[in-house]
Amino acid sequence: MKGVDPRSSVAGAAERRVADRRRRHWWSIWYGGVKPRRRDGRRRDDRERFSLVDWHAWHLLPIAIAILLLCAGDAVLTLRLLAGGAVEANPLMARVIGRDATVFAAAKMAMTGIGVVLLVAASRYRFYRVLRVEMALYALLAGYAALIGYEIWLLQRIGVHLPI
Repeated sequence: MKGVDPRSSVAGAAERRVADRRRRHWWSIWYGGVKPRRRDGRRRDDRERFSLVDWHAWHLLPIAIAILLLCAGDAVLTLRLLAGGAVEANPLMARVIGRDATVFAAAKMAMTGIGVVLLVAASRYRFYRVLRVEMALYALLAGYAALIGYEIWLLQRIGVHLPI
């Protein structure tokens, strides 16, 4: 019978959907980002399991932006240190830097950006049911702040002064 969903709870009920929303993945991601609805998991036991939501705490946005800004600052300071004779300690980034500084900065920002988006998406999840993933964002922010401080100290030690 045309127009009837065989999985419908009411036999013979007409299909109300205009389009099957399960086939529109990118539209759903975009729409959920613009008009978020889900603040918690759908079921009671979702609090104990991993569930993604599309409504995130407001304070995660400035944290994510600060992480990305510190990442950009780290890229600039790293290139400045390398020009002064330093060596990149990260073997993956050392290979990328050898090619081009622009590729290095783009790869660094892309990897950090993807990581931050995933951490924000999973921010309510509790790692081993104890530690919220949101705390990893704070740890990443603190780590980048410490790294920037260390790089500024290194630049001053080799005699390069930044116009701050």
